[in-house]
Amino acid sequence: MEEKEIQEVETVETAEVAEAVESTEEKAPAQGKKGRGQAKGKGRKKVETVENAPQSEWKERVVQISRVTKVVKGGKKLSFRAIVIVGNGKGQVGVGCAKASEVIIAIQKAIAEGRKNLITVPIFKTTIPHPITGRSGAGAVMLKPASQGTGVIAGGAVRAVLELAGIENILSKSLGSKSPLNAANATMEALKELRTFNDVAKTRGLSLNQMLNA
Repeated sequence: MEEKEIQEVETVETAEVAEAVESTEEKAPAQGKKGRGQAKGKGRKKVETVENAPQSEWKERVVQISRVTKVVKGGKKLSFRAIVIVGNGKGQVGVGCAKASEVIIAIQKAIAEGRKNLITVPIFKTTIPHPITGRSGAGAVMLKPASQGTGVIAGGAVRAVLELAGIENILSKSLGSKSPLNAANATMEALKELRTFNDVAKTRGLSLNQMLNA
């Protein structure tokens, strides 16, 4: 009788321990799952907010990054110069040039300067209204309107300026200096001097139909 009672007590104790272990195991993963679910939910919310955030219409394109060495008292000072083109593809474009001791800082400063020097380009049917030549320093850039489907016939800094300005069809030729900064500034000077047909008609004191028929 005593042996049976001892066995029954042992079975009861082992059953209680097993139930307690099972209950703790069930609670622990449930809490872990909730915690993971909450973490995933938070992560998804953050991702959704980032995806739904409005994207800026401004685009930046780095044209050149060069090392600049300046001789100062006591040795040489090394810095970096960045040339960046900023535009929205809807007729606004700017050129920025800045120096800094680090490349990233130089690019950021050039972007800020480019946004300060924005100009509005008159676009006529995806091209420019008339031929024009712009000059800057020893460089010159010639621009000519092109028919639909021609594309942007340009290279280097000239192409970057024209594409970010939103011009889709144009012919160009870079003359003189091959410096990217001179080419970009010459392109900007040419785009500044463009005039629409309405502006010319107003200066002549005529209507648009009268000027075109004449």
